Amino acid sequence: MKHDKIPEFYNKMISFSQQSYCCSLHPWLILDPSDSVTRFDEEGVIPEPITLTVSLRGTREVRDSCQIFRLAGLLDAFSEPTFRKVLESFVQAAPKNIILDLSKIDFIDSSGLGALVQIAKKAQTAGATFQVVTNPRVTQTVKLVRLEKFLALQETLDAALQNVKA
Repeated sequence: MKHDKIPEFYNKMISFSQQSYCCSLHPWLILDPSDSVTRFDEEGVIPEPITLTVSLRGTREVRDSCQIFRLAGLLDAFSEPTFRKVLESFVQAAPKNIILDLSKIDFIDSSGLGALVQIAKKAQTAGATFQVVTNPRVTQTVKLVRLEKFLALQETLDAALQNVKA
């Protein structure tokens, strides 16, 4: 389906999202080009974007012997399989300290929580450390199922980085 009143770039995005059944569910996530999680870090480096889903965007950066994943959007049943597969592939890579920054996550459901638990277990098996930076919404959801200690929740990225150094 082609929309004549919007630029060709958006036609491609709409075509892609219709194939993945996402446009009708979360159209604001693909039609707002100003909302991006790819930002310059403190050293002026653009973190590496990782391909997830239309409703879940992210970047990966290696800093201070850590892999830092910054995610934004929805961590739900739709995005969980891709999220889990992509992150599990990085768990095997070096460095072994993994920080998952979910401070920009708008929503997480039981599928997303299950993926976090699976990734945390894989990290432990691989001898890696695993921490999760959260926002109040994510923290509340994790605390409902009493996983806050297992997932090593942190309030800020700086706090997570300090735990790695300690």
